[in-house]
Amino acid sequence: MKVLMLNGSPHTNGNTALALGQLEAIFEQENIKTEIIQVGSQNVHGCTACYGCAKLGKCVFDDIVNKIASKFKRADGLVVASPVYYAAPNATLSAVLDRLFFSTQFDKAMKVGAALTVGRRGGLSTAFDQLNKYFMISGMPIATSQYWNCAHGQKPGEVLQDEEGMQIMRTLARHMAFLMKSIALGKEAYGVPEREDFIATNFVR
Repeated sequence: MKVLMLNGSPHTNGNTALALGQLEAIFEQENIKTEIIQVGSQNVHGCTACYGCAKLGKCVFDDIVNKIASKFKRADGLVVASPVYYAAPNATLSAVLDRLFFSTQFDKAMKVGAALTVGRRGGLSTAFDQLNKYFMISGMPIATSQYWNCAHGQKPGEVLQDEEGMQIMRTLARHMAFLMKSIALGKEAYGVPEREDFIATNFVR
């Protein structure tokens, strides 16, 4: 099994990376492979809703998003982690996720998703809620912990002093590992849930 983890911080070894490290250690104990991709420092264009991906099968902006897409397709789970500056996920991470989820046509249902946020004080739960929306719209079960998946720290390394926050991260990884393994067993025994043809409606008549 494999989990793909996206670090939305522009700082490679910052507090967000340290939080992800807590998950990575648990996944290793659970014999689950991980790959962390640094996206927060990338130059990523936002989605323009050009619908070119419907024809190409990938985003028209051929950058890190298309590279992540192939890895996401093969992964059993996706973790997205973001620092919080103004009660929202990092803008670069948001651009990556908008295009990643919009442009990929493979079925994401039953891949397990988890989000986590790191910040000095406030706005973490707001950003956390926003990140979870990507999983919800894609039929992805969301891994939970013992509290909202948030940790506090400002200066590099401070997040490790948030003992509860670090415990939340480790618990999240254990729950995510259990959920992925349980889904794998469920697929063998029962298959996957029936999918109806998608019905698209709007409010313009």
